[in-house]
Amino acid sequence: MKFLHSFLEERAFGVCSKLGERLGISSGVIRMYFIYTSFLTFGSPILVYLVLAFWLNIRKYLRRQNDFVKDF
Repeated sequence: MKFLHSFLEERAFGVCSKLGERLGISSGVIRMYFIYTSFLTFGSPILVYLVLAFWLNIRKYLRRQNDFVKDF
C-alpha cells in the first residue's frame, strides 16, 4: 500500500505536494481541504486543482525545453 501511495504522489499531478512544500503544510491536510471544500461548494475546487495541475505541467515542460536549449 505504501508503494502505491508513493507512486501516485510522484506520478500524479503533484499539486497538493507542491502546495504543501511551498506553504509548509502536510500534503494530506491540503488534500482533505480540497475534498471538504469540493463537497461544500459542489466541486468548484476541482477546477482550481486542474488549473494548478496544468500550470505545474507547463512549468515542467518549459524548464525541460530551456535546459535543452542551454545544452546546445
